[in-house]
This record gives sequence, structure tokens and C-alpha cells, in this order.
Amino acid sequence: MNDASMVPALDKATLAALAEARHPDPFSVLGPHPASGGYVVRAFLPGALAVDLLAPEGGAFLARLEPCGSSGLFQGHLASQEPYVLRIDWPGAEELTEDVYGFGPLLGDIDLHLLAEGRHEELASCLGGVPMKLGEVEGVRFAVWAPNARRVAVVGDFNAWDERRHGMRLRHGAGVWEIFIPRIGPGQRYKFAILGPQGEKLPLKADPVARLAEAAPATASIIAPVENFSWTDDEWMAGRRGRHDKHAPISIYEVHLASWLRRQGDDAPPSWNDAIERLIPYVAELGFTHIELMPIAEHPFGGSWGYQPLSLFAPTARYGSPREFARFVNACHERGIGVILDWVPAHFPSDPHGLARFDGTALYEHQDPREGFHEDWNTLIYNFGRSEVRGFLTASALYWLRNFHVDGLRVDAVASMLYRNYSRKPGEWVPNIHGGVENLEAVGFIRHVNGIVHERCPGAMTIAEESTAWPGVTRPVSENGLGFDYKWNMGWMHDTLRFMERSPIHRRWHHEDLTFGLIYAFSENYVLPLSHDEVVHEKASLIGKMHGDDWQKFASLRAYFGFMWTHPGKKLLFMGGEFAQWHEWNHDAALEWHLSTFDRHRGVQHLVRDLNRVYRQEGALHALDADPSGFRWLIREDYVNSVFAYLRTGMGSAPPVLVICNMTPSPQRAYRVGVPVAGGWRELLNTDSSLYGGGNLGNAGYLRTKAVPSHGERFSLDLLVPPLATLILRHER
Repeated sequence: MNDASMVPALDKATLAALAEARHPDPFSVLGPHPASGGYVVRAFLPGALAVDLLAPEGGAFLARLEPCGSSGLFQGHLASQEPYVLRIDWPGAEELTEDVYGFGPLLGDIDLHLLAEGRHEELASCLGGVPMKLGEVEGVRFAVWAPNARRVAVVGDFNAWDERRHGMRLRHGAGVWEIFIPRIGPGQRYKFAILGPQGEKLPLKADPVARLAEAAPATASIIAPVENFSWTDDEWMAGRRGRHDKHAPISIYEVHLASWLRRQGDDAPPSWNDAIERLIPYVAELGFTHIELMPIAEHPFGGSWGYQPLSLFAPTARYGSPREFARFVNACHERGIGVILDWVPAHFPSDPHGLARFDGTALYEHQDPREGFHEDWNTLIYNFGRSEVRGFLTASALYWLRNFHVDGLRVDAVASMLYRNYSRKPGEWVPNIHGGVENLEAVGFIRHVNGIVHERCPGAMTIAEESTAWPGVTRPVSENGLGFDYKWNMGWMHDTLRFMERSPIHRRWHHEDLTFGLIYAFSENYVLPLSHDEVVHEKASLIGKMHGDDWQKFASLRAYFGFMWTHPGKKLLFMGGEFAQWHEWNHDAALEWHLSTFDRHRGVQHLVRDLNRVYRQEGALHALDADPSGFRWLIREDYVNSVFAYLRTGMGSAPPVLVICNMTPSPQRAYRVGVPVAGGWRELLNTDSSLYGGGNLGNAGYLRTKAVPSHGERFSLDLLVPPLATLILRHER
């Protein structure tokens, strides 16, 4: 029945607030509410022609909701609180659905408590658009943290992007807005329409916890299915802790997927399926242990290379679906290759649809630009002092590691997080509570996220891109360190590249550029990075940095790779360097793959393959990377000839490995090198081999010691050391 006399009228202010999408609590007005003689049911459906209430089972007519003028509000009376569905007559269509405002509170008290404390580790299953079933009703629960907003509504394909339709309920204790919309599902686009604390209308906001988003330049979030991926990598996951140990060989191939996969003249978008077919076999053939992907979290500007992400839970749609990304990771594991993601918790872009002033206030960022704005990058700095922000970032890290079986996170721009005065002039930064430059809140966050990653994700590793002398970056949190597993050795990279850029004539006066890194090589667990940052912005490619004519350039690069692969520290090489790409990296262009058809370039490629093989096979070259007992200088001060010789030792019965580097174009004949043990020394690799494009000078693959003391050792070898070359020899009894 429907007795209009029993339905209390709404005041004009309430009607106006509903019609103008300003009402802060539509649940207090819409849906079923006790009234005289039963219940009043109200539905706000602008554009509808008629609305009836039907019984869910059988569809019996219960009542008609009458329009209240032309505002879009319909209301009617029910004698009892019985279940109903809405039959909505739209122009040209009929819709049958449950009443959005007939559902009670959605998130439980534990969820809200954990959210408020920043301790909800499964944020992607709590916030955002989550397909679910309430009773027998299928739909999507939306939830978003916006504690200072006056009103929040979800808009999308399912409501014609009408901000009036689906105003949300505020759960005050946690500052979370929620709503369940029945009979919608994965694939539909959505955003949040937010009024700020003064009632100001903000740009439509993408979901911070969206698990799927539109590819740029589009900016909407997309309802993602709740998926259980098909994993076949149990053996890999169970054994990866040993693969990531500081005693293990780790050789990383850094990849920007779009430009790696792009073919010359082919405008087809790259995909994870392409990467499975092409990238994985290539990396396996070259012998790298890991692929490191530059950021794949969804980001609005491709020119940021992914380092300005806005969707920290959504794999970019540029390459395919989350399921296809999971399939790529699984395929890597099946080939014995780990996957590392670049992860960016330091800052975020100021795009209006993103996190900037998300609820009309500085929510994720700092209010004061001296704390919250990066002038270098025109980005905003996360407020690490806020528990909900720390929880958001921590949940993102865990999401990639747990949901996608990712093996490690390389944390970008750690130095910018650690220092309040990072890239700032005096007066442009705010000291900490002790008057210092350290960002104590960021330090606390870093320690927290590293601790929880290692506790919750056994075998996963974290790597810091940290360019300063901050102490204890890879020391455990329990020992007052930051808790990373590894740190990029930026100093080694800058010093050694500077040495290789010089003319061999002048290298004698800059000898320490190649040796200085050994002074601090064991102070942290290091990765030696030749990353993308070194081959962009007019810095030249790796081969372009080498001094001299083409012969010297190729020989120098081969010698340098030999030095790098035998130096203490794990290895990282950016794509294109392995075949000596001539031009700088361009994210909008394909790599110069045609070069690998030429002998000299293919020779460098083969050298990298063989260096990875020797590095992995010889325990002396990796087992004591972080222990000074694994390295000994034999010749450190031959300034005149720019020759370096050192011994690498492993654990147990692993035979020692001797390395000799000649960094001038003059061969050294009958060059004596002292060694600690007598016997034969097998040449494992010679970067001057014709296999790699060299002149094939060497020692016929084998030498025996002489009982002639040299360099403080009881025995010695007389060698022919090729020009601009590195020799690697292993002791044989």
C-alpha cells in the first residue's frame, strides 16, 4: 500500500541539498526509515519516470514511490520493514535493482580500527571498488579515505557520472566513506566526486586504492575483478630466500618495458604477453638472475618513466591486465628469473585527479610546501608522519609482493626521503624536532616497511637507491639500520665511469677513481648499478662514454664490464648496454636492436652472457661480496701502466679467482703478478678474445706459477695482458 498522508515531507533545504549534490549524509534521508504507521522509502533518481517497490521473490507489487516535484526524489510508504527491490522506469529502459540506501554499514570495526592506525595490510580488499556479495546480492562495495570532506559520492558508467546519485556514508572514526552499489561489476569505470570541508567542489578524483585504471591520458579508475591467479611457482617461492642472500650471485637486467619491446616502425602497443615471448628468453640466454622493471604502477605521464605514479595498487594498463602481469611473473619464475619492481613511496604528481589535496586538504602530502613539495620534480612529498599515509604505502608494498609474487622492491629516491633539506637552499626547509636535517618520520616509515616486508614476505628483498653516506642503510632494523637488503653503490658508478671517460694517457693521474670504491665496498651490501639514469639527458650511452676511437671504445667497454663483474657487489645493467647501443636511451623509441647483428656489438652481448655465466659459477666472484676477506689487492699502484690486479676468494673449497685489468691501449708483455698459491691458473675469460670482438691476445688459456716472489706473494705469474682488457683466471691444483 502507499498512503501519501503517512509520508512526512522533506524540507526545502534538504531537497535542495539532494538536488545539488550537497547533502552530507544521504543515508539519513534516502532508503527505508521508520515513519507513522510503518516505513517511508525514498529514492533520489533524477531523470526517472516512475519508481515501484517490488518483492524480491516473485516480483509482487508492494508500493509506488511518488515524485516530489521535479527534483528527482521519489517517496512512498510501506506498512512493515519488508525487503524490496526498485523497479525504475527510465526513458527507454527499465531497471530492476536493490536500493543502495537499504544496506547498513559495510566495513567492520576491526577494519576501521586498523585503517585509522595505519595497520591494515590488506588495503586493496578493504578500500577501493571491491566486487562482493551481500547476502544474495552481488555488487561492488566502494570505500575511500577522505576524513575532511563534507560529502563524497561515487560516479561512473553505472550512474551516467551523475554526482547526485550515489552519495556515500561517512564512518566517522576512520574518516572512511562507503557505499554498496548492487548489480554492477568489473570493467566499469568510476571516480569519486568530493566536496571539500568548506563545501567546495573538487575535481573528480581517481581511486587511490584502485587495482585497475585507465591508460593515460584517460584518468578513471576501473572496477577490477577479485582474482586468484594461477601460480605454478611454489618451488621458486620456497627457495628464493637463498637466491637473494648476500652470498648469492645476483645479476639484474633493468628494463623499461615499452621501449624494450617496441619494434622499429611498429606502432602496436607492447604487452606482457610479448614480454613472455621475447624478454624472458632473452634475459635467460644472457644469464641474468633478475629482471628489474622500471615502475609499472599506473602513472599519468609516460615521460616520467613511471617514477610519478598515482595508482600504487594498479599495474599500468599500458601492457595489459593484472592477470597478464601475474602470468609474466610466473613465467619468469619458471625460467629461474626473479622480478624486481621499482617502487616510488617518496613523492607523487600533483595532477588534479590524483592524491593532491584529495579531500580538499593536504591529506597525503604536507600542508607546508617546505616539507611537502619537490621543486626539482614538481611533485608532492608524502606525509610520513601520518599513520594512514604510512599504512597506505606499506599496504602498497605488500600488495605487489603478495598478490603478484614479486621478488623485490627497488625503492626510488631514498635520499630525498631521508633529508628534510634535500635539494633545498637555506630557509627553504623545516628542521626536525631536534633542529636537524634528518626526516625522522621518513626514517621511521622506511624501517617499518622493511621490517614488515621481511616478516610477511619471506625471501623478498628491498633495495635502496640511496646516493649519500647515510650509515647503516643495509643494517638490520634491530641494529638501528634502515633494514634494506641492498643499496645501489652510486659512488662506485660515478667514479669508475669518470675514469673510463678519460684518455688513457691521463688515467695514471686518476688511478683512485677505480680503486677508491674498495675503501668502503664492505660497509653496506652493495649493488653496482649502471642504470638508466646514466644514459639519458645528454650523458651519452655507455659505449659513448668510453674514450677514443671505435676500437678503443669497444675494448674499453669490454674491459670495464670485466672489472665490474669481478668487483665486489651485485650487478645491475640497463638494457641496451649489453650490446653497446650507440645512442642515449629514448623512452619513446625502440632500442637499436639492429646493432646486435654487427660483430662488435654482438661480441659485447656475448661477453655479458659469459660474464654472467662465470660470475654465477665461480663462488669466489659472489659468495663474499659483502666481506672484506673475499677481496685482496695484488697490484693497486701501477699508475704508469694503469694495470690493476686483485684476488677474489670464496667460501669453503671454492678456488680463488685472479683478475687483471689493463686500462691502456698498450699490451703488457711478461707482466709479473704475484699470487699466493702455486700451481696452474686457468683462463676463464679474456675480454680481448675474438669471440667478443677483440684482438685475441692472451695466454693460450693456461699458465703455471713460478717460484719467484712478487707483490708480497711467494709465487708469481708472467702474463701477456692484452690492451684495454680484463683477464679472469681460476686457480687449479
